[in-house]
Amino acid sequence: MTRPTGKVSAFLQRYHPPPGGGNRPGGPLGGPIAFMFNPNQLTLTKSAAWIPHVVRGAEQVGVPEFSGSEPRTLALTVFLDVTDTHGRTVQQRVETLLSCCTPTTGSIAAKAPSPPWVKFTWGQFQTVSFYSYASQVTATYTLFNSSGTPLRATCELNLTEISGSKPGQNPTSGGRSARRVHRVVDGDSLPLLAHREYGDPTVWRVIAEANDLDDPSRLRPGTELLLPAADEFPPVLSRDSGPPAGTVAPAGEGR
Repeated sequence: MTRPTGKVSAFLQRYHPPPGGGNRPGGPLGGPIAFMFNPNQLTLTKSAAWIPHVVRGAEQVGVPEFSGSEPRTLALTVFLDVTDTHGRTVQQRVETLLSCCTPTTGSIAAKAPSPPWVKFTWGQFQTVSFYSYASQVTATYTLFNSSGTPLRATCELNLTEISGSKPGQNPTSGGRSARRVHRVVDGDSLPLLAHREYGDPTVWRVIAEANDLDDPSRLRPGTELLLPAADEFPPVLSRDSGPPAGTVAPAGEGR
């Protein structure tokens, strides 16, 4: 670790959760949690989700389908030693970091419990500065005095980006789920698509109705199908209709 003497110090700012939902936080929750030592390593992760298409009996797999970008995650270590300049002990500072994983008093009072949103900031390093939630805080105490009071600790922070609406989201649904478009490949069937998308092959009628399919048992390769978001399902959905004629449900389903 490097002491921030004469340098810009890294800090973590907590924010009130958005009142009534939304993708912007409320005002700051307390002052910034300044780091006693700037981190000497930051791990930033960004990943993409793909759905592989495996055709039974084919020698080669189908072209995978991109299903969305995953949020950024940031992992860093906070080093704490004895008492800081404001008189806070190591134990008090650890408890402040742990509070990033517990609901705020205001959100509990509003009957919408939520931990605070947080943002890591370090000078002009904007790539690692984004609204996030603390998915995990791990404190390791490494030094104690004769009475058992901790004098030194390291805290591992794992922050996950909080994003707004994703491109392609159905603007009228009011949910976070997004409609997607799937291009039919050999071996596709409505029960198989329903199983991949929703985890239930019996809801194939939702896809059929969303695409006005006259003959849902025949899917032509290359056809683009709209896959509705789960929150667009009707309140009561018949789940005993079985697969359309001429199709076979995924192995192990509906038996």
